[in-house]
Amino acid sequence: MKTITPLILLLFWAGPWVVSAQDIDQNILIEDIRTLSSDAMEGRAPMTAGSEKAGTYIRDRFESLGLSSQFPDFSQQFILEPDLGEEGMGVNILGFIPGTTTSEIILVLAHYDHLGKKGEVIYNGADDNASGTAAMLQMAAYFAENTPRHSMIFVATDAEEKGLLGARALIRDFPFSLNDIKVVVNMDMISRSEDQTLYAVGTRFYPEFRPFLEEAAGMSSIRLVLGNDGGPGEKDWSRASDHGPFHEKGVPFIYFGVEDHKDYHQPTDTFENIQQEFYTEACELILDTLIGIDQSINE
Repeated sequence: MKTITPLILLLFWAGPWVVSAQDIDQNILIEDIRTLSSDAMEGRAPMTAGSEKAGTYIRDRFESLGLSSQFPDFSQQFILEPDLGEEGMGVNILGFIPGTTTSEIILVLAHYDHLGKKGEVIYNGADDNASGTAAMLQMAAYFAENTPRHSMIFVATDAEEKGLLGARALIRDFPFSLNDIKVVVNMDMISRSEDQTLYAVGTRFYPEFRPFLEEAAGMSSIRLVLGNDGGPGEKDWSRASDHGPFHEKGVPFIYFGVEDHKDYHQPTDTFENIQQEFYTEACELILDTLIGIDQSINE
């Protein structure tokens, strides 16, 4: 869903010898993306048995981490019919960790749906977006063990591939005021890059988050690029994924993602094609950004 236009970007590269804080459990991270992108999940299309299996996997993890929720069984159901002209329900999965210092909220998103099956061919969606979903579970695990200053909401959204419907439903039925959201951090395709580059979109609109991104980049062995948010000569990913509906409402966001690759929306987007070291480093960088933002309090 990304728009391709010419590219002029700012680069922040720490070089190959700097490592981050290693708060990500790589073994669990890799097992999660392997499971979520397995044939058993059948591509996780909304309203399918594979989607239900993926949802159960995410809910079970939230429960094991001790997260609470404003919705029964962590599940925010929404009707697809008004949006799609078809019967059925989508399901967002929401976990909550209360903060200790401020009423502001940090919202962490990743869509867990993908394209499902076409005939007998499974579109596993490892990078898109089992990668973001597994990363979101790691972020939840960290803050479950390290109580945040801000309240944290972790959401696996459904029906992103059908037009960001899960994000739009979340906004319609958000359990707090949208004004309470300090930032939406969205992860969509973060597990592979031929040139070891992760993109962070949003600082053109919300430059207050630039220092946290730069600090996190300084602890990483991968390259972080700030841009792709519609500046002169840049691509515009400011509405490319589930952060888009929040941006339309004026809610600050940071979107993490990579360039589209040859396996994007193809049956070859499989676990075997992710780059495990890059993926782990990308998750560390995102977590370091979240930690920095959480530790900053508006007086």
